[in-house]
Amino acid sequence: MSDYTGKKAVVTGGTHGMGRAVVDALLARGAEVVFTGNNEANVERARAELERDGLADRGHVLRSDAADLDHVDRLAKAVEDRLGTVDLLHVNVGYAALEPFHLVTPESYDRVFDVNTKGAFFTVQRLAPLLGDGGAIIFTTSVANDTGNTGLTVYAGAKAAVRAFAKGFATELLPRGIRVNAVSPGFIDTPSMGFTGFTDQDRAALVAAGDAITPMKRHGTVDEVARAVLFLAFDATFTTGTELTVDGGLGHGLAVMPGQ
Repeated sequence: MSDYTGKKAVVTGGTHGMGRAVVDALLARGAEVVFTGNNEANVERARAELERDGLADRGHVLRSDAADLDHVDRLAKAVEDRLGTVDLLHVNVGYAALEPFHLVTPESYDRVFDVNTKGAFFTVQRLAPLLGDGGAIIFTTSVANDTGNTGLTVYAGAKAAVRAFAKGFATELLPRGIRVNAVSPGFIDTPSMGFTGFTDQDRAALVAAGDAITPMKRHGTVDEVARAVLFLAFDATFTTGTELTVDGGLGHGLAVMPGQ
């Protein structure tokens, strides 16, 4: 297991799900982490857990809305004050709502792009000066980049833009030796399943559908995603501008024959 003692990281969208798994893995291995969430209850719960576990000296949680550029500016200032130079920026904030294209409104469209795309871009723009030379940026994209899914057309477009950002930033930050990559999750077992407003019945139906269409016939775990993020962040030292799928084969068109 890698030792991250002395490493400093920022994880946006880190109070629950995949982002929290990345935060927990970093803290468990000695890193210092600033992480964010937009839900005040999640932020307060994370803060209480840090205190309970004796990690408040290395784990710092802030409420921050990625769609609000004033919040992004405040995050950059807080990171500069608390951490100074950063080794890893994991841009993990995401927002998705199942919405067939004929029901999409300008307001719902803007919300998806403001969080997933504008928020991602300006988070990197504001925090890149704090990254140490040789550091890493990891985006979270989605298997929706490559699959056509009813109700996710806007979300897929927003995350496809983030994948393009990874390539563009990788080129622009090459002179500083900063590697920029993306992790693309498929169906991952999280409390919200990545969607807002889901009932327990909705979640159960989505889990069943995800298991059925994923070639490996199961959901991934948040820890499996976290391992992929940390591999790209610290171990994949000759890799930049790429997207690593963590999707059980879903985005690769793998066909599983009956009985397999």
